[in-house]
Amino acid sequence: MKHEELEYDVVIIGSGLVGLAAAIYCGRLELKTIVIGKEPGGTITKTDFVENYPGFKKITGQELADKLKEHAKEYPVEIINENVEKISKCKEGCYTVYIENKHYHAQTILFATGSEWRKLGVSGEKEFTNKGVHYCALCDGPIYKDKVLAVSGGGDSAVKEALLLSKYATKVYILARSTLKPEPINMERIKKEPKIIVIEGTTIKEIFGNKFVNKIILDKKYKGKNELDVDGVFVSVGHIPLSDLAVKIGVKTNKNKEIIINKESKTNIKRVYAAGDVGDSRFKQAITGVGEAVKAVYSIYEDLKGERVVCSCVDEE
Repeated sequence: MKHEELEYDVVIIGSGLVGLAAAIYCGRLELKTIVIGKEPGGTITKTDFVENYPGFKKITGQELADKLKEHAKEYPVEIINENVEKISKCKEGCYTVYIENKHYHAQTILFATGSEWRKLGVSGEKEFTNKGVHYCALCDGPIYKDKVLAVSGGGDSAVKEALLLSKYATKVYILARSTLKPEPINMERIKKEPKIIVIEGTTIKEIFGNKFVNKIILDKKYKGKNELDVDGVFVSVGHIPLSDLAVKIGVKTNKNKEIIINKESKTNIKRVYAAGDVGDSRFKQAITGVGEAVKAVYSIYEDLKGERVVCSCVDEE
């Protein structure tokens, strides 16, 4: 094969909103780009409604992801649904990205791998996953019509999960480890929803059931009892950054496993960038991740203008 057929200016790892936004700007700057991601659209596709993305008063997560993908396809950008198995650094400073039975060479790498749902880590959680324990109300809420549910978590995401579940369930408990901390508009919404009961300063200690969940044990008593009869538990206690691939090539992370990036979305490794939930930015929203992606692409563009490498790994194919 010819050199130009094997090598990309940018390999974007992750096909969520952040990766797709990066692809749009790569296309505009005429950077030869491929996006590799196992989950098209990313975790936002599991969100019922998005109301804080500029330009859209109200849009589903899936619709928003579809719009970005459609926009990215306006440019000669490749998008493939695969899982990246490993990355290696060539001696000249370029990179090889491996998927099953294939590999791609890149001048630069942009990590837009996002995060995965954090688990509670309590007895019964693993045993009853998908048997009463879930992590996505949009995905699994409809099967609990006229049931009693619990949501573990105290942030805005947990409150939005509870609001969605209240459309199906007869009662929804929100169990917040400390105080409830949603956005003000969502706090007002749960106050107006009679099906939702907020229990603060409490979390789940154990999950019980037969074939399916039927009871949870609390770490503190509620109305004189430390247990609640429920038909399902939805866990919404944050996310874990998917940074393992980056760490293996020497990218630095903080104590929370988030990739450390500067204001230009650069990491400590030359020609490696990161954006979105996998990064160490304090405020994590779809719009901030997209902004970091744009900065990353402009950093890539400027860096490639200054110096390109001739990768011997390509010539050895």
